[in-house]
Amino acid sequence: MDRSVNDTWSQDISIFRKIDVNNGQQDVRQQQLSEWLAATLNNTEFRLSTVSADASFRRYFRVHLVSDNGVEETLIAMDAPPPQENCEPFVRIAALFGEAGMHVPKVIAQDLENGFLLLSDLGDITYLSQLSKESAPNLYHDANMALIKLQLASKPDVLPDYDAALLTREMQLFSDWYISKHLNVTLDEKWQTVLHKTFEILNQNILAQGKVYVHRDYHARNLMVCADNPGVLDFQDAVYGPITYDLVSLLKDAYIGWEEEQIIDWCVRYWQAARKANLPVPDDFSEFYRDFEYMGAQRHIKVLGIFARLYHRDGKDGYLKDMPLVMTYLRKVCERYIELKPMLRLLESFEGTTPQVGYTF
Repeated sequence: MDRSVNDTWSQDISIFRKIDVNNGQQDVRQQQLSEWLAATLNNTEFRLSTVSADASFRRYFRVHLVSDNGVEETLIAMDAPPPQENCEPFVRIAALFGEAGMHVPKVIAQDLENGFLLLSDLGDITYLSQLSKESAPNLYHDANMALIKLQLASKPDVLPDYDAALLTREMQLFSDWYISKHLNVTLDEKWQTVLHKTFEILNQNILAQGKVYVHRDYHARNLMVCADNPGVLDFQDAVYGPITYDLVSLLKDAYIGWEEEQIIDWCVRYWQAARKANLPVPDDFSEFYRDFEYMGAQRHIKVLGIFARLYHRDGKDGYLKDMPLVMTYLRKVCERYIELKPMLRLLESFEGTTPQVGYTF
């Protein structure tokens, strides 16, 4: 989850074209990146400022270029250290999504072997920083229209399939990291059966949905407010799968919550536009909304596992504060559908359990 460029922007670390190797704050990767940029930019003077480190091993830097007339231009440098990260999917999917009409960063230069990319800069204003009751209708409209544009370009056998194995593997993170590590709970055979049956029920619905290109992290931290709105980031894990997935990511965002009535309204607006565009959505909105909710349950189960893993394995505690909203989403869906009521009982059985504090490196 959230391997995104977040809204902690532009902390200037004053890295010039020649890094001071005596500065202990700069690591070997930064020095290598700076040397690569110097060669790529033909020794044009530049400095770097931190954009973000995301939930993976990737880091992003803003490259500040100053021309002879004093006008500053900015680019983005990605540091994705091999073997933990692979830049090839980012480059390939950036081209694919760009051809579909999405506003994604342009790849200006690449060194796949060493894990460096130089990208166009989509700015520093995230959806998350700008969303309010007043701005949300227009911002979500733009995001829905961009999503439909991407989905219309979808073709099979281009991206990996979001198949049952992947869906189940994602949900298993909930058992392995949220239940076992975070809550320190061992499920007995009865509750294990409930969990596995829930996974099967969700997969059955999800795999029957219409298939399109799926960004897979289409939410307010990965969407940028810019002239060609929205700018779209963090798409390198894209797959070919259920049409409701990205809409759930957007409207049931782990980082910002809305009243259900408002979510339904935005969902209806997407569904109407998708039907008009002949995308593979049901003719009945109630059927589409059920698909949307089942997809949401799968995603929320996965996200709780990912947030727990980020804390216990990676020492990143910033996601703990977002767990309650994700759990609220999951509980509401389980309350609504009789097939998911056993899962609700399982969630209720965790009440009063104290989460584990400390990392599990």
